[in-house]
Amino acid sequence: MTPASTRDGQAAGSDGNTEMVAVERLVRRYGDLVAVDDVSFRVARGEMFGLIGPDGAGKTTTLRVVLGLLAPHGGTVRTCGLDPIRRGADLSRRIGYLSQRFSLYGDLSVDENIAFFAAIHGVDDWRPRRDELLDRLRMTPFRGRLADRLSGGMKQKLALACTLVHTPELLVMDEPTTGVDPVSRRDFWRILGRLQRDGLTILLTTPYLDEAERCQQVGLMDRGRLLSASTPEALRASGQPARQALIELTVTLRRQAEELLAGRPDVAEVVAFGERLHVTLRDVDPGDAGAVCRRLAGELAAAGIEVHQARPVPPSLEDIFIAKIRAVETAASPTGAAEVTP
Repeated sequence: MTPASTRDGQAAGSDGNTEMVAVERLVRRYGDLVAVDDVSFRVARGEMFGLIGPDGAGKTTTLRVVLGLLAPHGGTVRTCGLDPIRRGADLSRRIGYLSQRFSLYGDLSVDENIAFFAAIHGVDDWRPRRDELLDRLRMTPFRGRLADRLSGGMKQKLALACTLVHTPELLVMDEPTTGVDPVSRRDFWRILGRLQRDGLTILLTTPYLDEAERCQQVGLMDRGRLLSASTPEALRASGQPARQALIELTVTLRRQAEELLAGRPDVAEVVAFGERLHVTLRDVDPGDAGAVCRRLAGELAAAGIEVHQARPVPPSLEDIFIAKIRAVETAASPTGAAEVTP
């Protein structure tokens, strides 16, 4: 069934609600530790919203408050239009939750696991839904296999089937692809994309910035604060200050190249991404970035550092996130300079 449409084009549910999650100035503490500090964001019906940040950023705590597993110490939260603490029983029928350590029963088959979770949610005629999910997840050939004999990626797909068997309106996931191999990660995201296009609202956390590119809205969190919330396109557009250029280098002797570049007066920052270096140059006209890129490559080569690739690139979400964290650190530092972690 296709949801009714509102005038702004967003899908509306049977209750007429177009906002599936509304978080306003949320505060949550653990003793003296403020885990979530004045966080606000909204998730529209049919949208995929990603909370992105390192461990300890407050992402999981935020999800637990949204789900009603924790009470807020400040602010307000509405999930599917309901108070998640006071209306937890009603809310449980409308949401699905896939945690970091979803509990499958290893001595039960794929079919038996889904049947068990259908019973928990009180789904009577669950077999057609099970068959639909297994077909969509390409797991029909494995329905008789014990969960303990599935690969990591297939276990995650089975966990997703168990989470969706009661046909929730909102799917909440906490780092669903952590520890999953790259091929299974890509397959899992294709499935999520299809579910979202079919009208499912998705709120998730992930430490992987490349996954955030697939979300319609992204919230960048660090140390309990929401640094920014917008579309990936808007974040990228705002992430490159005027008179700056970003150069990507792939080199041998990466550490030596990093030290050499960091000593240049026109280099604002050097950040390593695996074998790549992202070099932010200050006081550069964007039209001159190619010439500056070639000059840097030449200077590195003259220093005995082999350059495999050198090119100007637009800032990625990872670049933007790191820049925002550094800006917060600089503003908080008494000297006005960001602390350097060895």
